[in-house]
Amino acid sequence: MTTPQGSNKRPFDLELRTTEFAKRIVRLCKALQRNPINDRLTGQLVGSAGSVGANYREANDALGKKDFIHRLKIARKEAKEAVHWLELVVEANQGIAVEVAVLHQEATELKNILSAIITKSARV
Repeated sequence: MTTPQGSNKRPFDLELRTTEFAKRIVRLCKALQRNPINDRLTGQLVGSAGSVGANYREANDALGKKDFIHRLKIARKEAKEAVHWLELVVEANQGIAVEVAVLHQEATELKNILSAIITKSARV
């Protein structure tokens, strides 16, 4: 991470931050009990969380402004989807709400950051 040790600040590098978010999701999902419900939920959650960063990176290599905004919108959609799956994971796994709340907040913050970038980019 690019933040000083002991700092509560999130990394400014959004590529790093989205990758770290996906890694934290993977660690959460690996710790959950294996069963048909969790298998389905975690597959969806890992997919959407990983897509946030993947699509953000693709946006950074976009072929033009329209492509850039389009890929950011996909990344934002995936962040919103991750929030959905996190809520269902909590429903299926009582007792992990506190741990998941931090990830829920991060997904929401990423969605908001991406929305701000989209809005600013559309004006320029």
